[in-house]
Amino acid sequence: MTFTGSAGQRLDHYLQERLPQFSRSRLQSWIKEGQVLVNGSAAKPSLVLRGGESVEVSPVESPPLLAAPEDLPLEILYQDAAVIAINKPAGLVVHAGAGARSGTLVNRLVHHFSALSQVGGDLRPGIVHRLDKGTSGVLLVARNDAAHRALAGQFAGRTVEKTYLALVHGKVRNEQGRMTTPIARDPVRRIRMTSKLGTGRSALTEYRVLRRFEKFTYLEVRIGTGRTHQIRVHLASIGHPVAGDKLYGAPPAERIFLHAWRIAFTSPATDRREIVEAPFPEDLTQWLASL
Repeated sequence: MTFTGSAGQRLDHYLQERLPQFSRSRLQSWIKEGQVLVNGSAAKPSLVLRGGESVEVSPVESPPLLAAPEDLPLEILYQDAAVIAINKPAGLVVHAGAGARSGTLVNRLVHHFSALSQVGGDLRPGIVHRLDKGTSGVLLVARNDAAHRALAGQFAGRTVEKTYLALVHGKVRNEQGRMTTPIARDPVRRIRMTSKLGTGRSALTEYRVLRRFEKFTYLEVRIGTGRTHQIRVHLASIGHPVAGDKLYGAPPAERIFLHAWRIAFTSPATDRREIVEAPFPEDLTQWLASL
């Protein structure tokens, strides 16, 4: 593929505009590997084009995904040419990290699907957003880089609607509420997040009461942002930690009562608004019944 350079642009930025189907990291790798020539010579990603140069690109196949495929169950709620929606069970880690090297959602995805987006890197193929290990429910996976960028843009633009169901300790006073305190890493306990510092990343959490019990309140929760532990942090900050969430002050239980019930997004493949719901888990159904 040969293009004519555009004045004033960095080479990697120029290629990203001309070849949006490929991730920026992949384009930069091609440049560094000599697969991109400017006027017949290798160049750096940071090269500023003067205009009129001949930019020749020789794509190479993507390296195989490093995450090892594992033949383990995977519940698919929805799929098209761009997106897969998975029902993640509680207790399942999304991708490899500290303490989790196998058995993750990614290991299952790589077994079931031959191609996934690589925007997130070799250890997180397809992963556009995440759910905590203890949270169950619907999670979107991108099948290619273009779909990944399109979905990431929707998350960043807050056009993806994410609805959760949560049981919290105590009697929530208002029938509905809104929390906007920023969230940051807890400087003392690094495994926690906090909203008490007054600094951090912006966060938006809204809730409404679905049902009241003697010692608990059952909530529908919507989030406009996707910060780490966001719902857990915000609800704990108003004195109502999620049931089972020992990390944020609740008595321990077999799992935390937090379920990603519904997600609404525009599919890059169909350009239609899709709404996907994850069935309510049996263990949470029994938990509610016990109240």
